[in-house]
Amino acid sequence: MKQGFSGKRIVGVMGKGDRATGLEICQAYQLGKLIAENGWVLLTGGRKVGVMDAANRGAKSAGGLTIGILPGKDKKQVSEAVDIAIVTDLGHARNNINVLSSDVIIACGIGTGTASEIALALKNNQKVILLTADQVTIDFFSSLAPEQIFIVRHPQQAIALVKQFLGNVDI
Repeated sequence: MKQGFSGKRIVGVMGKGDRATGLEICQAYQLGKLIAENGWVLLTGGRKVGVMDAANRGAKSAGGLTIGILPGKDKKQVSEAVDIAIVTDLGHARNNINVLSSDVIIACGIGTGTASEIALALKNNQKVILLTADQVTIDFFSSLAPEQIFIVRHPQQAIALVKQFLGNVDI
């Protein structure tokens, strides 16, 4: 968590785009909704596909504020549920912005982009919540930084951990 920060807390939800499963989309929607209900800001990759879009739609359904960090320069990619679109034209390098701008990272499923975001978070000594049933992913990331990886099976469990990490303090 960032020292001396006095603004709203930002929770990053990372996950697959085009290849997201139905379960991952449902979980991402629920995560977004719960994040908004707790008064936190949601940060995603911002595109109108997969986990990103579902999390943003969930947050908007609960009146939340959403930020999307876009990989390209085309605003046509942005989810209609993103309030603030940050256009980067950085491609996958934008993943570092996603990670460094988030107080806590929740990975909803796993793809190559999500794996890079998890790795960047670990390199920056951030906590990462893995919402996944994939034992290979759990074993791999747990072997790299066991004190930074937290495994959950349901969005509500992820939110309980976020509350713990953020000290359950409204700012």
